[in-house]
Amino acid sequence: MNEPQQKWTETIEANHSLFDLKLKEVWQYKDLIYMFVKRDFISSFKQTILGPIWFFINPIFTTITYLIIFGRFAKLPTDGAPGVLFYLAGVTLWNYFSGALLGTTATFTGNANIFGKVYFPRLVTPISIVISNLMRLSVQFLLFLTVWVYYLINNEISPNWWVLATPFLLILMALFALGVGMIFSALTTKYKDLSMLLTFGISLYMYATPVIYPVSMLPGYFKKLASFNPLTGIFECFKYGWLGVGDFSPTMLIVSTVIILILLVIGVVTFNKVEKTFMDTV
Repeated sequence: MNEPQQKWTETIEANHSLFDLKLKEVWQYKDLIYMFVKRDFISSFKQTILGPIWFFINPIFTTITYLIIFGRFAKLPTDGAPGVLFYLAGVTLWNYFSGALLGTTATFTGNANIFGKVYFPRLVTPISIVISNLMRLSVQFLLFLTVWVYYLINNEISPNWWVLATPFLLILMALFALGVGMIFSALTTKYKDLSMLLTFGISLYMYATPVIYPVSMLPGYFKKLASFNPLTGIFECFKYGWLGVGDFSPTMLIVSTVIILILLVIGVVTFNKVEKTFMDTV
């Protein structure tokens, strides 16, 4: 008598398209993403005296430092915006991007023990890192909103309808950090010293991004060069919308979107390719 054929509820296959994000499978592991996000968020202030207050302390002291060094001594312009709010806007966005990027680059090297013991879509890890950093951003964004409301009441800023583009800007930053992070996470499985180079590179990259200065202060050639930086359009749009200052045009945002999508595709291909064999090199 023939036994009924067993039906599997889940099939794990090694062969898949390099362009396949396996989003359906990632969605099935949404509870795992939530667990990773919760773990990362709690571990950020676990066994600390001030706890979540550190999320406020970092942007406050960084803003004060920039205000003294770049505002008082270097006398960099802010396009007429209040210096505190101008630097706080840049710091808030930059903290999210740099945190998400550095966290994503450690996807393979930092989770090798977990990956070697249990299967789950590897894309879950970088996605959870990007989301957990969004939670940190939401805390720091409350600080920015508090300061912003103060200057708004005193009629020192002129926001406009571009503030509505903020969710889109955050999505673009998340995708940018995800794409570049996946590229470097794949490369660091073979070349581990790239992680140290990336930490140094991000510090330099900040000065190539309009965090502490407006694009309007750049001379013609450098302004054109800055337009190819994916973060330029994002930062300028954010400051233009919330502060009403800056040399912003929708074209800058279009360029940023195109470049970020290209890097995301490259990141997905690289990530999927290394995912099959990374345990042999980590």
